[in-house]
Amino acid sequence: MTLRTNLIRILQITALLMLVSVGLFAQSDNAPPAPPSNAEKTAGATHGQTPEKRHSDDSYVIGANDVLAVNVWKEPDVTRSVPVRSDGKISLPLAGELQAAGQTPRQLEQEITKRLQSYISDPEVTVIVTESKSQKINVLGMVARQGTYLLTGSATVLDAISMAGGFKDFAKKKSIYVLRPNADGTQKRIPFNYKEVIKGTNPEQNVKLLAGDTVVVP
Repeated sequence: MTLRTNLIRILQITALLMLVSVGLFAQSDNAPPAPPSNAEKTAGATHGQTPEKRHSDDSYVIGANDVLAVNVWKEPDVTRSVPVRSDGKISLPLAGELQAAGQTPRQLEQEITKRLQSYISDPEVTVIVTESKSQKINVLGMVARQGTYLLTGSATVLDAISMAGGFKDFAKKKSIYVLRPNADGTQKRIPFNYKEVIKGTNPEQNVKLLAGDTVVVP
């Protein structure tokens, strides 16, 4: 066998190996994706079958002008977003008018559930405050921005002063006070000495504010 013949065979074998390699590579690219594992199937089924249930707030007290999302599971005709009227009430199909102001979302859930039991078997009710418009405070006096502010979380007197942009020149930082309305129509005056509080002398004066409080900076 001549040298030329051997070279031709070597080239043919090399070309054949290259074609086989390209074919295998193409097959690997077009292979179907691996089926999901049992754990993935279970997770997907659970996600599809079980509704997400958000928890209601047990501490927030609903007030006038708040906006509530009332959800009744599998009852779209009753499920809706409702504002709390100035008289503190809301109106729902089947349940009628209910007193919302002064109750927590959980308490209102229970009341709506009682009303619906005459029409719906085992109603599952969720009440969530989507817009908190009743929880407001006022900041007046020698601050940069006097006005009404939305009360969020556990806001304190220091937080209120910060929201109002801090003090103006000549503010009497030792004579600040909070006016808090009482149920009988009177007001309670709570002193706040800014200089003592920031020094840590009387931190208890930095009280948590309640809806309707007015912070006065002389």
